[in-house]
Amino acid sequence: MTDRSIRLAFSGWAKVNSSLREAVASLSEEQLARHPSPERWPLWATIGHLACQRVFWLCDFAGEPGADATRFTNAAYDCPGDDDLEHVLSAAELVEALDSTFRVVEMCLDTWTLPMLAEEIGHLDCPGDRTHPRGFVVERVFSHDIWHIAELNEALGQADLPQIDIWG
Repeated sequence: MTDRSIRLAFSGWAKVNSSLREAVASLSEEQLARHPSPERWPLWATIGHLACQRVFWLCDFAGEPGADATRFTNAAYDCPGDDDLEHVLSAAELVEALDSTFRVVEMCLDTWTLPMLAEEIGHLDCPGDRTHPRGFVVERVFSHDIWHIAELNEALGQADLPQIDIWG
């Protein structure tokens, strides 16, 4: 192992985020309000939740800086979908949320090293009072993004809208 950053291991994440960002920017209010099924959140809430959970895991849980430069300064208790379905976010607000939270992701990709991935981390003020290896946290955030992009693609496909190409 070396002390180099982990960015190389997640080299495609920026492209995934860019594809997500472009797709979100093209959605209308009506499209963002779409529910894939009655029991699921509207698309705007799923996208906001995806962005907010980046802040929860990387800032609130892992203790990294940057939450204050996002709209999710209380991500442990106030995320779209999970905690808030009243404050609808526009496409522009969602794009800004994706941009600001991805800056936190990029900072972690640039500063976390392979040896750091084994460190147990966690904060007692986060819900659940648990710890995880730092590697789990970055894998969790990446896979969470992919999970919700797949969910969005399902809804976009149902509406005959262009899907998010994460492989492009």
